[in-house]
Amino acid sequence: MVAQANSLSSTMEDYLETILALKQDNGFARIGKIADKLNVKSSSVNSAIKYLSDQKLVVHEKYGYVGLTKEGEKAACDVKNKHDILFRFLTEFLMLDPKEAEKEACCIEHSISKKTFERLTKFFKFLENDFVAGKPKTLQSFAIYLKTGKS
Repeated sequence: MVAQANSLSSTMEDYLETILALKQDNGFARIGKIADKLNVKSSSVNSAIKYLSDQKLVVHEKYGYVGLTKEGEKAACDVKNKHDILFRFLTEFLMLDPKEAEKEACCIEHSISKKTFERLTKFFKFLENDFVAGKPKTLQSFAIYLKTGKS
């Protein structure tokens, strides 16, 4: 049985997302690098990889590279896509500091419902169309409001 991305815990989603990022950055992922990136112990990574392997989302040979199965890569890409859209929304529209937006996006990506995320994505794309000629007047006004507290 293959686990669905939405049935995974936030921690398991973070593992998949981290494996994907390491593969994109370095061409491979290893237990130690995953542990470093997530700031956890290698034993925790081994347990998670065992679980994800049982779910048919990753492949791993002892002391070797960690890879994503087709299903695992899809789940990891879904989480990354969700994270990226949330991050952009938080920084470009709500004008949060990127470091703060990064943390917030990570929290939200694990708890937002599919329906709400789809609606947020549509809203984001709708607003993004106004960016063709620069920042829309509404966002310019919002930026001023954030600084001054006045409309």
